[in-house]
Amino acid sequence: MPATDDEIREKYLERAIRELNTLTRELQACPHCPRGNLMPVLGSGHPQADIMLLKHSPRPSEIEEGVAFYGRAGSALMKSLKRLSIDPLAVYGTLCVKCPLSDSSLADFACIARVAEEIAIVQPSIVVVMGAEALSAIAEMEIPLAHPLQPRLGEIQQLTPTIDALYVPDIDESLDEQDAKRAFWAAFRTLGDWYASQPPY
Repeated sequence: MPATDDEIREKYLERAIRELNTLTRELQACPHCPRGNLMPVLGSGHPQADIMLLKHSPRPSEIEEGVAFYGRAGSALMKSLKRLSIDPLAVYGTLCVKCPLSDSSLADFACIARVAEEIAIVQPSIVVVMGAEALSAIAEMEIPLAHPLQPRLGEIQQLTPTIDALYVPDIDESLDEQDAKRAFWAAFRTLGDWYASQPPY
């Protein structure tokens, strides 16, 4: 008997969960970065999200909880997603530098490059790249069929034939000052138009 669409979707979801769990175990056992006995900060959200949020490195609240976008940045993004009528369940957030390091430049590039694996597992329709460091990290990753992204804020670009990209300011650097907040919002709200234009499934 042929599988229904729901059954096929369920199988893909199960596979994505399995692959993310494997990636988590590998990251927890990874010996490359000098993080001592601290655990890496892991991505969170829907394993098959339409939207992947990517920033460069963790803040203290994220290190404490071991979860990307925990704390101020996550709260600000939740409010922004609500304003744009984007379902938070359609979002997955992760970091280029997953290790809690005193200096993110100590991160081994082999670890940073694992974001390409996360993209392959989650298969988002768009990656929101936050800040210049994340933009430069994604340029160095070996993402199959990737086009180079330009530092053009608030403009939808094509990352691969099936994945769009949106470049916005670093959320962590945008929270303390009104002009910076406005600049972040001006770029980020493009995501609302992009989301609204997606075909319903």
